[in-house]
Amino acid sequence: MDLFDLIGPVMIGPSSSHTAGAARIGLTARMLMGEEITRAEICLHGSFAKTYRGHGTDRALVGGLLGMNVDDERLRDSLNIARDAGMSVLFQQINIRGAHPNSVRLTVTGASGRMLVVEAASVGGGNIEVHKIDGLGVNFTGKENTMIIRHMDVTGAIAAITGTLARNNVNIANLQGYRRQQGGDAMIVMELDGVPDQETIDTIAQLNGVQGVTFLARRSAV
Repeated sequence: MDLFDLIGPVMIGPSSSHTAGAARIGLTARMLMGEEITRAEICLHGSFAKTYRGHGTDRALVGGLLGMNVDDERLRDSLNIARDAGMSVLFQQINIRGAHPNSVRLTVTGASGRMLVVEAASVGGGNIEVHKIDGLGVNFTGKENTMIIRHMDVTGAIAAITGTLARNNVNIANLQGYRRQQGGDAMIVMELDGVPDQETIDTIAQLNGVQGVTFLARRSAV
């Protein structure tokens, strides 16, 4: 545990769990989408569902989807900003079996028409955990440099990806692999000691079977 975990983030309040964490979930979904979001269906579970208006969870999630960070004063007016930008937003309540009380399922549509479903939880102090991406179970926090790679489960895919990072002097601290079935959709989540340059990211994106690459830089203390 570091000092940030003890004192919480610099943020627009009132709650690190219901506001700062929610904004980070929205921002993470925005980065995973990689484009402007035109529609968001926000399904809230547990405590999020009960208190989202009073604690500003709705504004925080939408602000994150718009690209706002946790200390952005525009979070307070994010619902109006989203409406003016043409983003359609729908809030619903949901029961996610076994989920953390501060959980949300975001179904978002990008300007290109691509859809993305992200399930995540705000676990306190502005910290989050991402549990599912497009129905595929994952587990990462975004606190460290994190690379998420969608790919087809083909022979040599992981070796090609890790080899590219090694040749560019980027060390892998942790690697988790997920797949729906042999030969089907798969995903790699890697925590990295360093920050890969754009050329390295682009090279990985062009490897055989790779469908998309997202890099989340280590979270700063704001």
